[in-house]
Amino acid sequence: QAVPAGSHVRLNLQTGEREAKLPDSKNGESDTREERRRKRYRHARHGVGWAVGLGKVDVDANSFTSEELKKALAKMKESEKAERKVSFLFLKQCTVRKKFRPIEQLKEEFEKLNMKMETDYEIMVKLISKFNSSASTLDEKVAALYDLEYYVHQV
Repeated sequence: QAVPAGSHVRLNLQTGEREAKLPDSKNGESDTREERRRKRYRHARHGVGWAVGLGKVDVDANSFTSEELKKALAKMKESEKAERKVSFLFLKQCTVRKKFRPIEQLKEEFEKLNMKMETDYEIMVKLISKFNSSASTLDEKVAALYDLEYYVHQV
């Protein structure tokens, strides 16, 4: 059977038959790109289909323009990059947590070993109180100042 020029032809792989798309318009020609776009937005106003991030649109694959497809692909790539970044940060946090423990847990473990762990700040407070104490001797005050100088430069 003869097929009019400009018709869309496809091969049905299940039946092995060739199929031709009949012209949509009354004058025998297929729709132009602009006519398809108008139809799509007309269908969209009546709630024919949904696409994420694009608003209401017709779900017919033949009705999308190349610009809309490019925008949708760009949005998918951006969301994929964001998901990868979030998962990378999560994995990084997990590896850091495996390497290090909270200071409270370390203090508890040192107390079990009869060792007391102090932070630099706590040591500096003790050295200042030792220096200001009237009960401390001159040698103790000098030693406290030397130790305090060391800790001040560490922080």
